[in-house]
Amino acid sequence: MKLTERGAMPATVRSSDHRKETRHRNEILLVGVLQEAPAERVLADGQTVATFRLDVRRDDDGGRDSIECTAAGPHVVRAAAKWTDGDVVEVTGALRRRFYRAGAASRPFVVVDVDRARRVNAATRRRKSG
Repeated sequence: MKLTERGAMPATVRSSDHRKETRHRNEILLVGVLQEAPAERVLADGQTVATFRLDVRRDDDGGRDSIECTAAGPHVVRAAAKWTDGDVVEVTGALRRRFYRAGAASRPFVVVDVDRARRVNAATRRRKSG
């Protein structure tokens, strides 16, 4: 069995009749507008990550989803440092469940763990006249 791009074995599951196997997949492709410029954070282990939120329009009902993204790869972190709010960005990655502390409780949230990203269109800015 081949390793995936992330270096993990793809999961397989046998169906109830045990005659065929189905591969599980966790692949995300998003194209959306940055709500604000990405933020860089340095984690306790010294790794730098970029975090940003994409506003992605839904085609079915015209609504929008606001999706939190985190990137740890150095290429994506460097690219994200050049982005600004309003840029249209395409990202690929995987959906991950994370947790944060809220008092004594632990609360789950979901992020896209970005492995590749690129700016599709830069935000258009109006020049101040004067």
